[in-house]
This record gives sequence, structure tokens and C-alpha cells, in this order.
Amino acid sequence: MKDNSQVTSSIKAEQQSLIYLHIAVFLFGGTALFSKLIGLPALDITVYRTGIASIALFILLTLQKKKLTLENMKDYGIAILLGVVVGIHWVTYFASMQMAGVTVGIIAFFTYPVMTVFIEPFFKKSLPKPKDIMTALIVIVGIVLLIPEVNFGNQVTFGIATGIFSAFFFALRNVLHKNYFSHYSGPHTMLYQTLVACLMLCLFVEIPPAQVANTDWLLLLLVGIVFTATPHAFFASSLRHLSATTAGLISCLQPLYGSVLAFLLLHERPNLLTMIGGLLVISAAIFETWSVSRGRR
Repeated sequence: MKDNSQVTSSIKAEQQSLIYLHIAVFLFGGTALFSKLIGLPALDITVYRTGIASIALFILLTLQKKKLTLENMKDYGIAILLGVVVGIHWVTYFASMQMAGVTVGIIAFFTYPVMTVFIEPFFKKSLPKPKDIMTALIVIVGIVLLIPEVNFGNQVTFGIATGIFSAFFFALRNVLHKNYFSHYSGPHTMLYQTLVACLMLCLFVEIPPAQVANTDWLLLLLVGIVFTATPHAFFASSLRHLSATTAGLISCLQPLYGSVLAFLLLHERPNLLTMIGGLLVISAAIFETWSVSRGRR
């Protein structure tokens, strides 16, 4: 009876974690919408979003009576590096959506799982495998199908390039975090990353707080608390009972959630080439996530 009870409890914990994970991925997908809904430059959105998120995470950790400090000075240095990297990622992420649209921008961004495969060997002093190179080629074909014309004067093309640039910094952040900062919880590490990103970029804000419209402030509060602090907390909680494999595969639903929300709320209608290119990119991301985790097992 005791064993059955433990099994039942474990299943319930996994089911709850799956719900947490899907909520987190859905909210991550919805984040892209705010690049169009908020009438501010990408950098300004990032500064206000990260500032609000850091306050929300500070309150969350304080209420939970969790430790706020880091273990040593080296970790503070790593936290600053992660904050700088993620700050660059967020600015270019929103800029990409503003230029290329949510659907195309989020597909370009989702080249990051494949980029991760090529960045990780630098930390492990190894070479990418042939299958990884083939997957990268598939991603390149998918991205080429998204590009309207090979001209950076074209806003969509430049937006795609910006999305790929953002993907690189997100992949770099993930690898750095995994190798040097994974012993801290999700909310704890995001507190420092959002705070550093806010402080790093606040000097370059174009529109000061007093000039931000009330409607934009409401949207900034929404993206900062509901679409930044909350999903990161849910995502961290889900990993207590789910494998990184499951988390990675379900995270590949983010472009689907983002595209559906963009269609419903912003009336963005992707054409056939965009859908084919997106399918290639997302399929490659799913394959890499599955194959890497399978290799670890």
C-alpha cells in the first residue's frame, strides 16, 4: 500500500509539473506579442520589463524566505556576465519581432537549440558530430525560406538576422548557466539576470518613465510579472519532477503558441513558405533536443 501510495504521489507530481511546464511555455510564446502591443522601442521594453520582473522575483523569494545572496564572489561575476548576455538577447529578441513580425521572428529565434549544439563543444573541447552539421544545414534551408530577399535593407530580412543574433546569445546564456550557475534555482538566477540586464541598459532608455503611456505601463506590468517572472518560476518548478528532455521537447511548442496567438490577436497570417521554413527549423530543434538527451542516457 505504501509503495502504491508513493507511485500515485509521484504520478500526480509529474502531472502537476507537466501543467506547470505547459503554462510556462505558453507564456514564453506570448511574450513576443508585447513587441507589437507596447508602443516603445525594443530596448525600452527590455529595461522596464526586466526592472519589473526583478522586483517581482525579489518579492517572491522574500515571501518564500529563500536566500538572496550568492555563495562567493566568482558567482557574482558569472551572474553579471549572464545578465549582460541575456540583456542583449532580450533587446534583439523584441527588435526582431518588431521588424519581422512575431511568427517569423520567433521561428528565427528558435535556431538556438541547434546553435547550442555548436557552442557546447567549445566548453567540452570536442567537435560537433556529422548529424549536428546536417541538422544545421536543414535549419539554414528553413531560414532561407523565410527570407523575402537577400538584402539587409529589407526590414523582414534584417529582423530575421536580428532574431538569429538573439538566438546565439540565448544559446550562449543557456550553456554558461548550465556549466557555471545551475546550482541556483530558476527564480534566484533570474533575479540577478533581470536586475543586471535592467541596470546595464537603463542608461540608453529613449522614453523616460514619466512619458510612458498608462496603457503601456499596464502592458509592461503584464509582461514583467505574468510573462517573465511567472513562467521562469513555473519552469524551474517543473524541472523538479521532469527530465530536461521532456522540458526541451515541450519548449519546442513555443513557436506554435506564439504563432497562434499572433494570428488571433495581431492577425498575422504566415504564407506557405514561412510555414514550411518554420516546420524545418522547429523539426530540427525537436530532433536536436531528443538526440542530445538520448545520447546522455
